[in-house]
Amino acid sequence: ISFTANANPFDIEDEVSFARVDPFLKIFRESSFFPEFRDTTHYAAGEHATMQFVIRSGKRIKNVKASLPFVEHERGDKLTGIEAGFVEYVRVSRKTPDRAKDAIVPQSLYYPDPILVKESYEVGRDVAQPIWVNIPIPENAKPGTYKGKFTITGEIAGSNFKLEREVIIKVHPVILEVPQLWVTNWFTTSPRAMKIFNGGKDVEPYSEAYWNMIRELAKKMKVCYQNVILLSPLEHVKFAEKNGKYSFDFTQFDKMVSIFREEGVLKMIEGGHIAGREGLWDSQFAVYVPEYENGKQVNKQYRISEPKAKNFYSQFIPALMKHVREKGWGDYYSQHIADEPITANIGSYVEIAKFVKELDSKIKIIEACHSHNLENVLDIWVPQLNYYKDGYKFYTERQEKGDEVWFYTCLAPQGDYANRFLEQPLIKTRLIHWLNFKYGATGYLHWGFNYWLYDNPFLETTRMNEESGNTLPGGDSWIVYPENGKLHGSLRLEAMRDGIADFTLLKMLERKNPELAKELCRLTVFHWTLYDTEGDHFRDTRRQILEALAK
Repeated sequence: ISFTANANPFDIEDEVSFARVDPFLKIFRESSFFPEFRDTTHYAAGEHATMQFVIRSGKRIKNVKASLPFVEHERGDKLTGIEAGFVEYVRVSRKTPDRAKDAIVPQSLYYPDPILVKESYEVGRDVAQPIWVNIPIPENAKPGTYKGKFTITGEIAGSNFKLEREVIIKVHPVILEVPQLWVTNWFTTSPRAMKIFNGGKDVEPYSEAYWNMIRELAKKMKVCYQNVILLSPLEHVKFAEKNGKYSFDFTQFDKMVSIFREEGVLKMIEGGHIAGREGLWDSQFAVYVPEYENGKQVNKQYRISEPKAKNFYSQFIPALMKHVREKGWGDYYSQHIADEPITANIGSYVEIAKFVKELDSKIKIIEACHSHNLENVLDIWVPQLNYYKDGYKFYTERQEKGDEVWFYTCLAPQGDYANRFLEQPLIKTRLIHWLNFKYGATGYLHWGFNYWLYDNPFLETTRMNEESGNTLPGGDSWIVYPENGKLHGSLRLEAMRDGIADFTLLKMLERKNPELAKELCRLTVFHWTLYDTEGDHFRDTRRQILEALAK
């Protein structure tokens, strides 16, 4: 630690706590003990190295700046493009009803999550401030050990100071392949969401500002290897009707697709849901038909057996599929019917799905589902993780017959299942994708990328559903944070990305040594709800994966 000449180093040193800490450790505002983390961490080329530092003082720290310009190989090569972000805190006022045994509950109820990449920051007195560092490792990075100096500067009580810590990473002679796991985070472009995104200012649909924010969404999705995009033709296709004959303008839908393709996050299109429940959870499904009221397009619900619904979809589905095939997207287009069908309304779901299949026999149907009674209807099954566990034999049989099986998490399952809740240890978000590997699910779906519940998503993160009594836990509804048309990432988004990299490394090892891959996964994920979440053990297991791949 160094200080300016006018400072008394002994007095200031007594005031400052500064450490590199385990990146899996959640640092809370009230945290005061920071065990130093000095380990060399191990990576493949093509991955991201992450590390965490923390600073705390009994006095306010002004103009804090963090820097790691590069890490340097022993032979002189440098890794650059490193980002250092200040971790912010969000509130979780309603606890998850069925908390995991290892849930973490700070006294303040404030959890670290948003990562703000800013030039400088102020740290209040007696509060801990984590700083997150992200080092991109290019595919052509030379194997070997890289070292660098992470530096913090700032001002305490009128005295400037500088703090340094050495960082060491090892890059193995392994190149991470492009992840093949299907990954989708559903996002919203509702007027309310776009207004929050835009700092409280309204956004005209399909304006320049609107498209800039769509591109920003795509860039953040790329961070976590997302490659499946939910796009609703009913929302983005313009309809006109005359005497029962429809015409369709795909201009805005096509622009949506093109932006996500340009940003490298589109390998599959999920066509948005064309039907929904008529009322409460047990009610039947009815399709949406676009109509105009007072010059504005609205969607009205009709049973698929009604002439208006049959007439519209008999024209819309063939036109849609003809268009996507002409654009060259037909092989990677799948269609949702209605979300989460259950036994009580499965009949109306099947009726709609079969009608759609009669119109186009090659269309793939994908669905988040709670029921097994959809054989010969679904092509891509996406059960909730706990239903996947309960019906595992059924789902492996569906895979053997040629169907795809993914899984999803949302406000459920709770308990000890891995999920994205803020109350869980950070490593459990990463382990979601070890479950993908262990149980053979080829995709992962989550509904909440940017469904911000409040005008300021940096404050409260939970909400009680007044109709159902369900609590939306902190971390369920969104994983990115808006600020004036830009998006900040989060600790959980980083953990999701790194979990997908882990999945990819395990798949690479499976081709080379399937028994070793299976055993190393088992040492971390014992079964559906029992995991070893100790950070040193996890890092040792990853090192063994890399060493086995490097042989």
